[in-house]
Amino acid sequence: MNDTSTETRSVVVERQLPFSQEKTWRALTQPHLIAEWLMKNDFAPVRDHRFKLTADWGSVDCTVLEIAPISTLSYTWNAYGLESVVTWTLTPTSGGTHLRMEQSGFRPDQQQAYAGAKHGWQRFFDNLGEALARND
Repeated sequence: MNDTSTETRSVVVERQLPFSQEKTWRALTQPHLIAEWLMKNDFAPVRDHRFKLTADWGSVDCTVLEIAPISTLSYTWNAYGLESVVTWTLTPTSGGTHLRMEQSGFRPDQQQAYAGAKHGWQRFFDNLGEALARND
């Protein structure tokens, strides 16, 4: 029998970017670049590094879980009772990079956070594309 109280959902956003895997990776892992498209931060690309993402609405507590240069980055994303994991996967394509982001761990009672993430990540991806184009 399924216990629905333990089922969680994920938000997945995927985009084809006309930028190299290396350049896209830098935008995901260099603090000054992360600040351009996501939030102010004290990120370091080191496993178990604790960092904070800060915006005008508050902050997100994060810890790097996994890092495989230019292909995978995973970190916790904890804010306002939401305990989730964000995983970035970069795959080279003939025209640039296929970027996939999955934020997993939304509980059924976190509909507002889930809806906010679905909307928010689309905006962050738009910002990321603009930041990559600016820094070309």
